Amino acid sequence: MPPQQRGRMSIVTSMRDQMVPIHREGYPFIAIFAVATLVLFWLWQPLGWIGLFLTGWCCYFFRDPPRVTPVRPGLVVSPADGRVSTVGMFVPPKEMELGDQPLPRVSIFMSVFDCHVNRSPVAGTVDRIVYRAGKFLNADLDKASEDNERNALVIDAGGQKIGVVQIAGLVARRIVCFTREGGALGIGERFGLIRFGSRLDVYMPVGTVPMVSEGQTSLAGETILAELGTRPANTTYRVG
Repeated sequence: MPPQQRGRMSIVTSMRDQMVPIHREGYPFIAIFAVATLVLFWLWQPLGWIGLFLTGWCCYFFRDPPRVTPVRPGLVVSPADGRVSTVGMFVPPKEMELGDQPLPRVSIFMSVFDCHVNRSPVAGTVDRIVYRAGKFLNADLDKASEDNERNALVIDAGGQKIGVVQIAGLVARRIVCFTREGGALGIGERFGLIRFGSRLDVYMPVGTVPMVSEGQTSLAGETILAELGTRPANTTYRVG
């Protein structure tokens, strides 16, 4: 290959590497925004530019960047991008069947500017999935855990049960779950998505000490929320 052609290929490859993948759930919405933008340009050019901006935002919202996940027995990683809004002891929703005693819980609030692809906090088997219809209150409120529409997963991580709850927010109107009961999940593996702005609650066994604090920013599949049991010597990492 001539040097000039190799140079062009290198530039194209570099540009491609910088582009963040878009999740397949976003393609229909991006297409709708794009068509609406063309119509707006036809009606009145200034409206078209607004539509173009919103189409770009839609692409940004449905981005699905790869993450480098620490892989070690006992680790609990963040299932969502966003701000840690609550760390404390709370009784889990009844439908999860995790008992009626308070458990350590970390809540992560996702704004409309955060990546909304959800990832498994642990490696294990999906023991239970329960969807419950509800309200669409601000997901940052404590009562959203009880009142809002939600989808709860219980993951069996080597005999320890971890609860993950996808909670719809004020703007969110659609909770998507890619996995099923009995399915296996790897730590950091994608399992769902929420549109548009929402929250995830993670319930952990009694005695678990969270390693994050309120106000901290978390990254799905990368930020360590807690550690179960004793710590082994080595940690490996998985990219995906």
